[in-house]
Amino acid sequence: MQEHPAQECIVFKDASVERSGRIIWSHGNFSIPNGTVTAIVGTNGTGKTTMMNAELGLIPLKTGSATILGKPAGKANESIGYVPQSYTSDIDSNLTAEQSVLLGLTGTRFGLHITTETERRKAYEAMDFTGIADKAHMRLSQLSGGLRQRVAIAQALVADPKLLMLDEPLANLDLASQRATVHVLARLNHELGMTIKVVAHDLNMLLPILTGAVYLLDGHPHYAEMNTVLDADLLTHLYGTTVQVVTTPQGDMFVTPSADEPQDVTPDTHNAEDVAKFHHHPGQTEDTHSDSAMKRTEGGRAS
Repeated sequence: MQEHPAQECIVFKDASVERSGRIIWSHGNFSIPNGTVTAIVGTNGTGKTTMMNAELGLIPLKTGSATILGKPAGKANESIGYVPQSYTSDIDSNLTAEQSVLLGLTGTRFGLHITTETERRKAYEAMDFTGIADKAHMRLSQLSGGLRQRVAIAQALVADPKLLMLDEPLANLDLASQRATVHVLARLNHELGMTIKVVAHDLNMLLPILTGAVYLLDGHPHYAEMNTVLDADLLTHLYGTTVQVVTTPQGDMFVTPSADEPQDVTPDTHNAEDVAKFHHHPGQTEDTHSDSAMKRTEGGRAS
């Protein structure tokens, strides 16, 4: 995959979005670097999916601008792989995994389309990368939710995007399927340098690979690196319930609600400098980061 020459993948300047006469969020001023993995977090109704739709040019901004991969929103979609939350319900479950992945190249679900050997090879490579090549001829209706999610990711990858956007990719998946999906995203970022943006409710499973987050707070989107976002006071304000950033003696990290925790109890947490060591920074070798991330993923939490 060719690296985009710009330093920033996504840039918002004084952006706002309106739906049905109501401002969803406003004063969006932030940029997301290339090669990062970013979560969009916030409570229901704050406009997480709306932000992705705005970046894809599907929803116009009321004010300001959004630049994606150096182009206005909606003008770089050929370089974006998108996995909607509704993928498994929107696509024909009678299609095979291979046919589904090929849709990422053919762009149609209807009528006859003779695929080329090159297209089929590209589809196989995408399925092989996501670990579903042996399921190529199985129908979606025969696959588990986790496998269908990896089909969706393969479909988004088949056209060699520079940016991968996923809306709640871990929703309704069991623990093993969540870990398998995160493993695929980690490889995409570490091995291909792909920029990834994920709408997420629960940060825990994604912590090993996240470098930053856009958090929708008080009607405004903000971007920060994870060492800033992993703050108990910020997350408590964000989610409207008491949240702690807890670490075990083994160094595993959890973001956890603590409704029954007395207010005068001090949780076992890392300070910002400690947390920063859990994430990739310039100068860290790719092999070292990949190995440590894989160990964290196998452990199920960041360490």
